[in-house]
Amino acid sequence: MEEYWANNTFNPYSDTFLKFPFNISFSDTVYASPIDRKKVVTSRYGWRWGRPHHGIDIDLISGDNVRAILDGKVRYVRYHGGHGRTVVIRHENGLETVYAHLSKQLVKENDTVVKGQIIGKGGVTGNARGSHLHLEVRYQGKSINPEYLFDFNKENNIRSKELWVTKKWTNPLKHRSTRRSRVTVYTTEEEAILGKEAESTVYIIRKGDTLWKIARMHQLSVNQLCRLNSIKKTSKLRIGQRIVLN
Repeated sequence: MEEYWANNTFNPYSDTFLKFPFNISFSDTVYASPIDRKKVVTSRYGWRWGRPHHGIDIDLISGDNVRAILDGKVRYVRYHGGHGRTVVIRHENGLETVYAHLSKQLVKENDTVVKGQIIGKGGVTGNARGSHLHLEVRYQGKSINPEYLFDFNKENNIRSKELWVTKKWTNPLKHRSTRRSRVTVYTTEEEAILGKEAESTVYIIRKGDTLWKIARMHQLSVNQLCRLNSIKKTSKLRIGQRIVLN
């Protein structure tokens, strides 16, 4: 848990390489709801307004309690740009959960917290359109679609005690923020490898796309895209055209 520990940096993993698929283990089958009222997801993990949305937004009223969803240790308590007042908690399995747009932070860096403990109050700080909790789940700096790991139902189920994560679930471009993604949970490495091979490796050109924009979204270089698709940097892209990504 202490590796890459930094209180003054939102993402201390910027120089690490993450191999896919990777394993996440849980010691429990349920998490604690981050809010006391019924969970209403107003925006999901995915591509939104021309940029990635790395978490889910849960409706609340300013001043509502915000709770840690798992046991852990507080790594970061700062005002973080568009996230506003933010708390980041690292958990025993290596996951980090991010709680953003808070009006108050009620924990300190390096505090140990338990599942369900109040860590702050909901608000509208940072780049927020109305009061809500922006909740992210990250592993070694990579955001994971929270709905792959957690079922945001009234039972607060963790989808499996053993999960394997493929690139699809760490790439907002593969999801829409306006609808729930269809979840197929991989509980073994073999399932994840087969699922990874079946995942789409083709991008369909949309209005406004450029090779530079596509490369940045998929963490590739323009030269790689050109080699994969036998095109030049000056090639004209057509809406509906398919671009191979790997």
